[in-house]
Amino acid sequence: MTPDEAPTPITHPLLSRPGLRHGFFTRRGGVSTGLYEGLNTGLGSNDDPAAVAENRRRVAAHFGGDPDDIAACYQIHSAVARVAEAGWKDGRPEGDAVVSVAPGVICAVLTADCAPVLLADAGAGVVGAAHAGWKGALTGVIHSTVAAMEALGARPARIAAVVGPCIAQASYEVGADFQDRFDHHDPGGARFFAPGATADKRLFDLPGYVLWRLEQAGVGEAAWTGGDTRTDAARFYSNRRAFLDREADFGRLMSAITLA
Repeated sequence: MTPDEAPTPITHPLLSRPGLRHGFFTRRGGVSTGLYEGLNTGLGSNDDPAAVAENRRRVAAHFGGDPDDIAACYQIHSAVARVAEAGWKDGRPEGDAVVSVAPGVICAVLTADCAPVLLADAGAGVVGAAHAGWKGALTGVIHSTVAAMEALGARPARIAAVVGPCIAQASYEVGADFQDRFDHHDPGGARFFAPGATADKRLFDLPGYVLWRLEQAGVGEAAWTGGDTRTDAARFYSNRRAFLDREADFGRLMSAITLA
């Protein structure tokens, strides 16, 4: 990675449609160094603020905008979805999803193992982005996002959604109590857990679970890009990897969608 390299986000055919621009940005194309090497867009990280600002400028420029056009919540692992009529240059509301009908507004979420979800009803001109960690996915962030889009004129059956790179099942070991919690909340959720290394551990399929939640919300088409954030250090930041490697902090990846 070099500071002069342009960001090259991952895209998916489901969202590669006229009137839409989207991308799941990787570490490539940023100016951060050290632990944060690459395109760290996390305002909450301990990275050099000037580097983070430049990285966010580069993301916005990829869509033909500037950082003031970015609408990204102060994420709290909730089911709260916000509507953005313009970029949030004067402060970020708490929440974990943002939807918009305003061309040029860059709906964005930040992740470092959690699942970023980008959604669009291209016909209605409604887009959204959701941050789905295990807690948000369990408590309804997907349904909240779809409902907020529907209130703006979208129809769930016309929505296309893509889950971006996130921690994959083989890398996501949790306690057995997680399985009980999910199955109690939604009968059938237990199928997203596999045995872990010991009897009290499980492996959780976060992207599979999020795709199921999208199906439950009535979304017409949905897919996962693939990509395990914990194992692919060259492309992705990872909270879990940083913890296992005893690193002091980690960068954040931005995923974004906008109406062109």
